[in-house]
Amino acid sequence: MLNWLYNHLWATPLKKAVTVLVVVAVGTAAGILVPRNVGGPDTCADGVERHDGECVGVNGSGYDFGTPEISKVSDAIAEENRRVEDKPHVTVAMMLPLQPESAAERRQLRSDVQGAYLAQYRANRSEQKPLLRLVLANPGRNYAQQERVVDDLAELADSTTHNLRAVTGFNLSLRNTIDAVDRLTNELRIPVLISRASADELANPEGREAKPRFKGLARVIPTNRQQAQALAEFHRGLEDQDTVLVKDTRPDDIYVESLARAFSTDEPGPPGAKDQEFTSPSINDAGATGNDFSLIGHNICQSRARVVYFAGRPVHLRLFALKLAEVPCDGKRYTIVSGSGAATLDRYMSEADWKKLQGDASTRHAAVTVQYTAPAHPGAWDKELSGERKRPGHLVEPQRQLAELRQLVSGRRAGDIGPVELDDSRTMLVHDGFRTIAAAVFLANAQVPGEVPPRERVSAQWSRLESAHRVAGTSGWVCLTNAGNPYDKPVAVVQLDPRTRRLAFVGLGWPEGRVQPKDCVVPSGTR
Repeated sequence: MLNWLYNHLWATPLKKAVTVLVVVAVGTAAGILVPRNVGGPDTCADGVERHDGECVGVNGSGYDFGTPEISKVSDAIAEENRRVEDKPHVTVAMMLPLQPESAAERRQLRSDVQGAYLAQYRANRSEQKPLLRLVLANPGRNYAQQERVVDDLAELADSTTHNLRAVTGFNLSLRNTIDAVDRLTNELRIPVLISRASADELANPEGREAKPRFKGLARVIPTNRQQAQALAEFHRGLEDQDTVLVKDTRPDDIYVESLARAFSTDEPGPPGAKDQEFTSPSINDAGATGNDFSLIGHNICQSRARVVYFAGRPVHLRLFALKLAEVPCDGKRYTIVSGSGAATLDRYMSEADWKKLQGDASTRHAAVTVQYTAPAHPGAWDKELSGERKRPGHLVEPQRQLAELRQLVSGRRAGDIGPVELDDSRTMLVHDGFRTIAAAVFLANAQVPGEVPPRERVSAQWSRLESAHRVAGTSGWVCLTNAGNPYDKPVAVVQLDPRTRRLAFVGLGWPEGRVQPKDCVVPSGTR
């Protein structure tokens, strides 16, 4: 069309003007039809693209993914990465949703990222080599876009510039999380260390004849089954009629599913009340569950149960506790017991919530006390060691590591990374997970100084991390079995005390029913 216009209309100035107008009109129309980003994707930052309204991808240059709570620690990570980029180093990716909606979730995320950075900072100032570079990987809400991010991580692993040697993070036990870990380990042979997700489905089975579900997987948090075993030992003596299970039946939430299984163990004595079920709309949406909880509360009141095992997420746990406190039940007092996912429950509590759980303030005990297993608690070691004549290593070494972490934070030697809160255990546990990766990288590199170890050699070191090579973490000794699971790692039994409005440490629970062996020598019989 433009050739015809040129040949027939270009003879006079008037025709030239008409030609210009026609060309502009055609170009404008084309502009309407062609998307603005026809030349490429909508880029949020280096390595990060916008998909379905979220900024998904991998970045280690200070991008905060639109979450201001992590801006300061993201900047600190970028500065540390610049410091090591021209020296022999390997990259570790932290993969977890980085654009949470609620204020409580954003604070939790800050704790997670702070834990990884503080461990990176410490490792890079030790004698261990190579140095560590940290990148943040956002797989989208509920890991829904994990495939894109795993593709990006595969490229970083093959790159001789980035040398990705491990992926950590993984704070939600979901089907999408399983898919990501499966592909990273079994297909791409990239070592993975899980620091937060506690579902049994995200762990390799134990036993000499058992085959690993995920080749190259390690974890520092005990599984839901192990936590339940620790709780059962801690609450030894309960009969079946003393307890009842309340469980969420929403599909594809493997944290809730495995927690329900862990709490479904047989207890002695006369039979108690049947399981009380509800179905939530999503992880962070209460929906109409409040009505269900009111009805369930009245049924529990009529039973002999005083201990309620709750298999659900923190948002629903909070609402259930409040509804249970509202049920008039002749002064009956309850203890709700849940898993490590409740470690941030106190951040959802308002002043009115605390008062409701307290009930009659003149009584000695609260109407409802929420107790759960936390992967760690900053008060554990001091309390366990108070009055001890002997100072066993499984208590002293973690106490020392926690003291060093506190000094690093209080003196701001690692820079201004925002307020650091240790009570919810997230900073401590993610820090210990990253330190475990650093130990594996160092052992993998020990035989070939100055070179970057291959991926398979890093994952081969998981089973070496026991006994002489145990990792002294702030949350306890990390001693891995041949399956990559932490052996008898202690869990902190904690409870929300409505009277003090604080999270109180109650005691340590041990999955094996006894403390870890001397020097953390993992016994035979485990894989």
